[in-house]
Amino acid sequence: MCSAAPWRGIGGISGGRAEYVNYVTPAIILMTVAAAVQGTTISVAMDMTEGIIARFRTMHIARVSVLTGHVLGSLVQTMLSIAVVIGVALLIGFRPSAGFVEWLATAGFLTVVAFALIWLSVALGLASKSVEAASNVGLPLVLLPFLGSGFVPTDSMPAGLRWFAEYQPFTPIIETLRGLLMGTPIGNNAWIALGWCAVLALGGYLWSRKLFDREYTR
Repeated sequence: MCSAAPWRGIGGISGGRAEYVNYVTPAIILMTVAAAVQGTTISVAMDMTEGIIARFRTMHIARVSVLTGHVLGSLVQTMLSIAVVIGVALLIGFRPSAGFVEWLATAGFLTVVAFALIWLSVALGLASKSVEAASNVGLPLVLLPFLGSGFVPTDSMPAGLRWFAEYQPFTPIIETLRGLLMGTPIGNNAWIALGWCAVLALGGYLWSRKLFDREYTR
């Protein structure tokens, strides 16, 4: 009987399986956020296509409260999903070096990331013509960690893919999470990640308001 081949590492990552679990967990956490906010896209699309907006027009409520309700509800659900995923990661061998302050910073950073992606998802839901379309439009958000530093270092990638991986928004987000949880160097990644979050949040909010106001005043 042949014995199993020794672990050689993946994509230039040295060490054993435990080291790779530590490396890949920040990407899984980000994918959890991206997957969770897809529900927001679908929920918003359902509201826009199933007549509930007509009922809101008869109520004395602020227009923005409809969108804010989606955002806050999704934010709570997303943070609960993150907690579950981190719990599972700890059970299978994830061993972060973060102390209390780093965990607190991680929670705050993930809240900012989730907030930004949720507003983008709200806009995508408003822009979707059907619930079916909404269920697919957010799929690239789940796939982007695969095209960044989530699963292998960017310096192990071919030149074209490496360029994309280094400049797409999810790579600095993943590297910031990895630094907070594992103590790896963060450098400028935190500021770049927060800049991307600000762009996504503001862009998603303004786009959402424009689409919603147009639909609300029909």
